[in-house]
Amino acid sequence: MIVSLDVSLYPLSADYEAPIIAFIERLNTFETVKVGTNNLSTQVRGEYADVMAAITAAMEPTLADPTKCSFVIKLLNVDVEPANTWR
Repeated sequence: MIVSLDVSLYPLSADYEAPIIAFIERLNTFETVKVGTNNLSTQVRGEYADVMAAITAAMEPTLADPTKCSFVIKLLNVDVEPANTWR
């Protein structure tokens, strides 16, 4: 089943940009999912198992870092094409 996931990362530090960029770069290494970014969030689309594996692997280093952060995730059972409008 194809799903669409929308995720926002909020590092709770003055240096918030580096963790966000690193997270997006990790997501982009997964060839089995499609990733799109904009100024507010990142979208991930693909087979459910692939999306969940990619998001789990990409989140783990961020969560293991001492910087406190918050992830906000929406998961849809709808096929939504990600759009790239960031940078």
